[in-house]
Amino acid sequence: MPRILIADDNPQNAELLEAHLDGTGFEIRIATNGEETLAAARDWQPDVLLLDVMMPKMSGFEVCKRLRADPATKSIGVIIATALDEVTDIERAVDAGTEDFLTKPINKTELLLRVRALLDARQQPTDVERGLAYFRRVLRGH
Repeated sequence: MPRILIADDNPQNAELLEAHLDGTGFEIRIATNGEETLAAARDWQPDVLLLDVMMPKMSGFEVCKRLRADPATKSIGVIIATALDEVTDIERAVDAGTEDFLTKPINKTELLLRVRALLDARQQPTDVERGLAYFRRVLRGH
C-alpha cells in the first residue's frame, strides 16, 4: 500500500488533503511542522510527501532540501502544496528539489492525478526517466 505523508501545520488543510485521498488505498500520516516532517520521512519512509511551505520550526523549502541531501530520504516524491503562487516561490521549490507544485486550494482531481503519476514514475530506474514518466502521465491526465 503506497504511503502518503501530509505535512501542513493547518489542521483544516491537512484534513482536506486527507479527505481528498480517502478511499484511494493509500496509507496516510500527518506531520505538523518541519522537524516532525523530517523525522516521519526518515522513520516511516513515505512514497509521496505533500508538503506545505509555511510551517513552524522549518519551512517546506528547507525540508525538501534536507530530504534530497539525505540518501535515506532522497527518493521520496515531493509535491509542494501551498498558498504561495509567485514565480519566485515555484523557482525556490524547484531549486529545493520538489517534483511538482500545487497551489491551494487544492483540486481533488488534480491532486490524485499528480500523486498517482508520481507513484508510477518512481518505478523508473533514473531521475531523468522518472521525470519524463511523471510529466507524460500528468499531460495525459490519467
